[in-house]
Amino acid sequence: MKKRKGLYSWLTALLLITVIVSGCSNADEGKGGTATPGTGGDEGKKVEILLGYYSSDSSDTKMKELIEQFEKQHPNIKVKTQSAPYGQFYQKLDTQIAAGQAPDVWLSDGVYVMKYAQRGAAKDLTDWIARDLKADEYYGLDFNKDADGRYWGVPQGIQVGVLFYNKELFDKAGVMYPSDEWTWDDLKSSAAKLTVDAGGKTAEDSGFDAASVNQFGLTFFSITEGWFSVMKSYGGGVLDEKAENSIINSPENKQAFEWMVDGMQRGIITDPVDLKSFQSNTAVFPSGSAAMRIGIYARVQAANEAGLNYDVTLLPKGPDGKRVSPVIANSWVINQKSSDEKAEAAWEWIKYWATEDDVQKQWTELGEAVPVKKSVAESEVFLKAGEQPANRQAFLDSLEFAQTLDNNAVWEEWVGKFNEHAERAFLGDATIDQALSEADAAVQSILDDFYKK
Repeated sequence: MKKRKGLYSWLTALLLITVIVSGCSNADEGKGGTATPGTGGDEGKKVEILLGYYSSDSSDTKMKELIEQFEKQHPNIKVKTQSAPYGQFYQKLDTQIAAGQAPDVWLSDGVYVMKYAQRGAAKDLTDWIARDLKADEYYGLDFNKDADGRYWGVPQGIQVGVLFYNKELFDKAGVMYPSDEWTWDDLKSSAAKLTVDAGGKTAEDSGFDAASVNQFGLTFFSITEGWFSVMKSYGGGVLDEKAENSIINSPENKQAFEWMVDGMQRGIITDPVDLKSFQSNTAVFPSGSAAMRIGIYARVQAANEAGLNYDVTLLPKGPDGKRVSPVIANSWVINQKSSDEKAEAAWEWIKYWATEDDVQKQWTELGEAVPVKKSVAESEVFLKAGEQPANRQAFLDSLEFAQTLDNNAVWEEWVGKFNEHAERAFLGDATIDQALSEADAAVQSILDDFYKK
């Protein structure tokens, strides 16, 4: 997932337009979308499908190459494409869905799959997956499974959180590198030694100035690369198992917030005001201004481009030994409104992407995501893709305790509202009790508006 902070307002507005125009405000409407397994199309008839995806310059070139290879293998299928940078792509897609003109198959950010499913825009792929894919050959199939056990997408690439650490800054401070056995308290203890103010004092020194930090121990922001894994590993969380009720106001979450707020008040962890002094929230670690960060696989590119001497390891454990990594399975979904013929051709594209080792290898070489197919992810194609990070196995190991970000039809809305209240606690504008209580009520109101009408 790419950073979307600041985008919530217009995304929310688009979402409302989508709901109004399409009349898909009832959560039950997505339950009628079960698809019958396709046959791969009539070999004698040409089928044209529209494939949508967000892209960058490098990924767009490779995607077009893969599409050309697919068309050679499937001469009965013609693929037209619709691509744009991340924000523009989803803005247009929401409008197209509302107008009934969305692509036949598109690349969904993992956090949006349930939105499309529960609003009736995506096909239920459960039977097709059961027929054509061997579940134990893949990472992440279950990340698109709803509470009723139905599948709404097939992962295109996986982003999972690990702990990035700057080896040069650790060596300079004489601090041992993070271990797999670290707790969040262990992290904070080491982070204090790695936090340096303008006068050269660390957060452990008397006279340290938390208001003028030049080097942070940990940079921290957003749900994915900030508070979610801390709350979860402390035994808390945001939503219940069905992602329809808030569980925010809990003793476990209070404990997690005490850990976070303490770190920010002491200057060890970046708070929302600290982040404003950087070009972007993601720039703190690559710039060498933080010794550690919680980061998904996509952050490898920026760290390598910056020439950092770094590695990665598992995220710390909570007080009771529980460890949770945030995961986003960016996935292919099929338009519920596509004809059977086009849906079957779209499924051929998804199968091609998921089952062909060569396709997975070519995409892995871009370095954007953890491969979906285990045969590639567990090979040197991924594990030895570059000199850094050396411990790429940490991404695969983290999938064993990974959890999705409580994805549902109103994910953007509740995350935005939760952030508002969390930031008040992070900045000392509200007590932790106030922030959790008010966030709980605000998030539940959003959930009720959609699920309990």
